[in-house]
Order: sequence, then structure tokens, then C-alpha cells
Amino acid sequence: MLSEFRSRLVAGDLTCLALDALLERLAGLGLVRGGGRQRTDSTHVLGAIRMLNRLELAGETLRAALEALAVAAPDWLAGVIDESWQQVYGARIDDLHLPASQAGRQELMVRYGRDGYYLLEQVHGPGAPAWLRELPAVQALRRIWIQQYYREVTDGRQEVRRREKLPGGDGLPPGRDQLISPYDLDARYGIKRETGWSGYKVHFTETCDAPGTHPGASPDTGPAPAAGLERGDRPNLITGVATTEATVPDSAMLTPVHQQLEERQLLPGEHLVDSGYPSAELIIHAARVFGITLVSPLRLDNSAQARAGAGYDKAAFAFDFDARQATCPQGIASSTWTPCRQRHEEAIVVSWPATACLPCPARQLCTSGRRRQITIRPRELHEALASARTQQTSAQWKARYNARAGVEGTMRQATHVTGIRRARYLGLPKTQLEHNIAAAAINMIRMDAYWTGHPLDRTRSSHLARLDFTLTA
Repeated sequence: MLSEFRSRLVAGDLTCLALDALLERLAGLGLVRGGGRQRTDSTHVLGAIRMLNRLELAGETLRAALEALAVAAPDWLAGVIDESWQQVYGARIDDLHLPASQAGRQELMVRYGRDGYYLLEQVHGPGAPAWLRELPAVQALRRIWIQQYYREVTDGRQEVRRREKLPGGDGLPPGRDQLISPYDLDARYGIKRETGWSGYKVHFTETCDAPGTHPGASPDTGPAPAAGLERGDRPNLITGVATTEATVPDSAMLTPVHQQLEERQLLPGEHLVDSGYPSAELIIHAARVFGITLVSPLRLDNSAQARAGAGYDKAAFAFDFDARQATCPQGIASSTWTPCRQRHEEAIVVSWPATACLPCPARQLCTSGRRRQITIRPRELHEALASARTQQTSAQWKARYNARAGVEGTMRQATHVTGIRRARYLGLPKTQLEHNIAAAAINMIRMDAYWTGHPLDRTRSSHLARLDFTLTA
């Protein structure tokens, strides 16, 4: 019954129903509202699948299709394959029982490819019921075979080949599109720094107003806070949850997070995020469209001079966008100002003449080449970057940004209390439902602690951590 209930919620696009209802009630109590300060962070989520190498993926995909056909149309399938297929695909494909030699594995990969193409041809043939090709397992077989194999004609014969990582032509699709399991077509393999995982990524947004900055609930709208908690010291509550494939970068989710908060009328005035979310474009967009001040450390100038901490970095140069000219610290004007596109972004390349750079007495501080060349962003983006980089070096900005660190506690609570580190269900929609219900549960736990005075920071330490080595010193 619960699985059917989850399916109905997903089918009705009601994955956010519980969290929306709770936030609406909390807003009515004055415990959550827009215009304050919020913070966002993401964490990885393991899919409810096992990791497969390419050989296991091919074999298990074909086996899953055969299993589905054996249930849906056993008589038809018995007339299409023989008993030799049972010997190869009768049990789960596991790397432990696959050939150890590279030659044997390549040969088996090609066999899987031939058998898969044969089965797809039979399913789409005139003698097969048309509804067979609509089975999810058959659709997964077709999609994964497009990604993993291709057929070519050699000497009048059609041969099946495995796709390889080539710079062009018949190479593998990009990682963001690669299917990694026949059982969950939404899961992807993601990498963030040293962590690699198969599944999803979830973003949590929560309030983090400074104590006493906003009035809390009035006496006639809810229970009084526990002893020691003032009305203005409201609990930090989760206001937004966004679940994506593992390959979606954090920067691509900043605007969707703001749109979600806007729909709930909970847009913050100040939004704290880590360096993976912002860019100059997003800083301007958040302020212009949503009225949000984005507080985040931007990546610094990556020039050789900036990395070394010596010499003339970009900040040492003056740029006149009206005159389309730049001036170096020695007072020499640039010779070229060239707008262009780099990596799908608008940019401007500014260069100085070699005749001025070669004899310059400060040349060692500026460039190791014949002349200096700098790439900057268009005016509005350049000024936004320069302003943000200047602000983030101040003690006042660092004090503001310190509040972002508290979201790590939310990630820990979500993973240890509600178990979101590993998805319980297959598919992105049901995983989204799980994460929204987890967020609602965390909010209820925090409200209970707020009203009853039970602290949330129950510090635990192991027996090993409690050992007192001073006794043996």
C-alpha cells in the first residue's frame, strides 16, 4: 500500500506536498518567512543500485530485458531464443563469474552486443506484439545499446563493435548522459573532488537568521518557546529541497533554488553558498531578478602572477571600458581590445605591444613572454567580479560568511537521522519525494526541540575518544 501511495504522489506531481503544507503552517505561525538570511549546500546520494562496469552493465541490461519478456510473453520468447540463452543469462551477471582475461572479456562483450541486437530486432519484428517494445526493460535495452554499441558493415558482413572513448565519431556519450544501470535510468555517475558515486545529488536550503533579528511567533499563534529561548531566536528550518542527477553542477541549480523559494514566498534577502554555486552572471541575475544578495567566495584570479602572490595580477591594471583601453601599472596603454567568446562565455582579450613590454624595467613582474595579454569579462561582469573579490577579503565579509558553515550540521542530521545518503527507491521522482519528506521530518524535529527546550546538539563520543592518555603519561 505504501509503494502504491508513493506512486500516486509521484504521478500527481505531489512530491513536495508534505514540505509545502508544513512550511505554509510555519509561515502562518511567523516561524519562517522571506527576506531574511538563508544558506544552501549539496551532498551526494547513492542510488539504490549496485555499481557496474561496462561488461556487467551490458550483460545485466540484456538479462533484465529477458526477465521482463519471460514474464510478459513467455510463449513468444520461447520461440525466439533457445536453451543456450538460459546458461548465459539465467543468473545475475556478476564480475566475479566473468572471464579474467582481457581477450575473454572483449569476446563476451561482443556476444552480449550481438544477442542484444538480435533480441531488439525480434521485439520490433512483425511477428511480435507491438506492446512488447514499450516494456521499460526493453526500452532500457534499446537506450543502453545505443550508448554502448554500434554496428558497421565490413566485407559485406555486419559486425557489432563496442564504443570506445574517441575524440569524435563513434565514441561514448558525455558522462551527464551515460546510463549506468538498467534498473534506474535517472541515476548517473558523479565526481566531486575525491568522491565518486553512482546516483544523485540533493541541495538543502535553510534559514539562518542571526538571533534576535526577527520576531518569532506571537502568543496566540503557537506554543511558547522553551526556557532560555527568546522569541527572536527562531530555529533554523529547511525551506527548499532540490534533487538532481549526480552530474548536474551546483552552479546550474542556484536559479532553480531561487525559483522554488519564490514560489513559496520565502525568498531570502541574503543567500550564503559555497564557491561551487556562484559566478559573475549569477550574482547579477540573483540581485536583478530576485533581489537577493549572494554571499559566496568567488574563485580568485588564476593568472601566474596571482597564484604566485607576486607581480602584476589583473587587479593591478586599470580598464577603461568606454575608451576600450587598459593601462598597466607602468602607465603603458594597451594596443588591442578584442571582444570574443571563450568556452561559451563573452570575454575581452587585452594586449600590450611587444615594443613596450620588451624594454620595460618591470617586465619580470608582469610577463615571461614578449608581451602581456589579459582576458577579462564584459564591463558589468568584470565590475561585479572585482567588487566581490575585494569584499571577500574584509573581516566584515568573513564574519557574515561564517554563518554558512552551519549548513554542514543540517547535512549531517539529514544523513544520520533520515538516511538520505542512500536512496531507498529507484528513479529521480521517488528519490525527490524521499528527500522532501526527510526535510519535513527534520523541520518537525527542530520545532519539537524549539518548543520543548530539548537541545539538538547531543554530542556523542566513542570509548576510544574518551580515553585519558594523561593517566599513562
